[in-house]
Amino acid sequence: MSELIKELQWRGMIHDIMPGTEEQLDKEQTTGYVGFDPTADSLHIGNLVPVMLLVHLQKAGHKPIALVGGATGMVGDPSGKSSERPMLSEELLNHNLESQKKQLRKFLDFDCGENSAQIVNNYDWFKNFSFLDFIREVGKHITVNYMMAKDSVKNRLESGMSFTEFTYQLVQGYDFLHLNQNYDCKLQMGGSDQWGNIVTGTELIRRKIQGEAFAMTAPLIRKADGSKFGKSEGGNVWLDPKKTSPYKFYQFWLNTSDEDASNFIRVFTLLPKEKIEALEAEHNEAPHLRILQKALAEDITVRVHSEEDLKTAIKASNILFGKSTTEDLESLDEDTLLSVFEGVPQVQISKTELDQAENSIDLLSVVTQEVIFKSKGEARRMLQNGGVSINKVKIEDMNAKPAIRLLQDKYFLVQKGRKNYYLISITE
Repeated sequence: MSELIKELQWRGMIHDIMPGTEEQLDKEQTTGYVGFDPTADSLHIGNLVPVMLLVHLQKAGHKPIALVGGATGMVGDPSGKSSERPMLSEELLNHNLESQKKQLRKFLDFDCGENSAQIVNNYDWFKNFSFLDFIREVGKHITVNYMMAKDSVKNRLESGMSFTEFTYQLVQGYDFLHLNQNYDCKLQMGGSDQWGNIVTGTELIRRKIQGEAFAMTAPLIRKADGSKFGKSEGGNVWLDPKKTSPYKFYQFWLNTSDEDASNFIRVFTLLPKEKIEALEAEHNEAPHLRILQKALAEDITVRVHSEEDLKTAIKASNILFGKSTTEDLESLDEDTLLSVFEGVPQVQISKTELDQAENSIDLLSVVTQEVIFKSKGEARRMLQNGGVSINKVKIEDMNAKPAIRLLQDKYFLVQKGRKNYYLISITE
């Protein structure tokens, strides 16, 4: 247990830590928690940082609690926000909660004895807590001056802040108090933007029940170029495969810079120090092979998705960026196929038009609306040079009627030269 803080430090995962926290963790098995507000029906990769804090806590022999905020989600955390978040309906909140619970179960062990993980919902203890009882039992212990001094409040005062958001830190503080009294929870963890809310909880425990509690936060991850971590061109990178396909998820990590990969592999994987340093040394000898990025992408894709999803993602990547076969292409499910070729030009033609195409010249010019080739002459010239393939099979006889085995019964892929792809979809 005594190695937990050292482990987190070399991984660069400690931003703030309350004095006495390391001593508490060395002294005895300690219960610690992280809160997750159900603002969406999936966690995103930014949420993985506090999730990994819980993972390391459990690996070190301590007991992790993941708190899903059925109550706090109704309020909205102002930390790091420039404007108030929209209120979600109870029905939507509950849907989001259940989805996030399923994802959290992938990372934590809920059947390992005395330090098994738990998931709790703060709505369970807030649903019958009246406003009058709350301001009597909680509000009187924390001064307005104390609350006003928090960055999450100060940063919003000029632009305006509702009383609902102002009280958020009290609601979160009471979570810690409740867990401390009912689950013997002595540690709260989170991102560095949560420090103010977390220490409100430790202060409430100290003032109300003269108890002792501890706090620790991880840095908010940013890319080496200063840009925000966790975003791609399409927005957030989600853990839900329906929101971010395993292929795109894999590509996000694969495309990180060398400097970012060195940081991310420490934060987001459980690979030991010796292994990571060996990978870095190997990577530095041949950076073009992207050894570090591949190790990072493979490890995290398997843990978030599955080994099978990783194999599919690698296969899909090879279709665009390496050598691949028709069999590889045909093995992709429709979602992965569309995900891989999302950015390429797409053309829609009817089944009748496909059947009536007399040869590949007509098909790749007139029938496909001159998107691939502007004229029959242009198509003929490139086909003569052997630079065009359909579904990874080179067109040998441009005058023959094309015999195409459709992908997923409704697509075929045209490749012109080495890098130009076109996805053709067939309608009835």
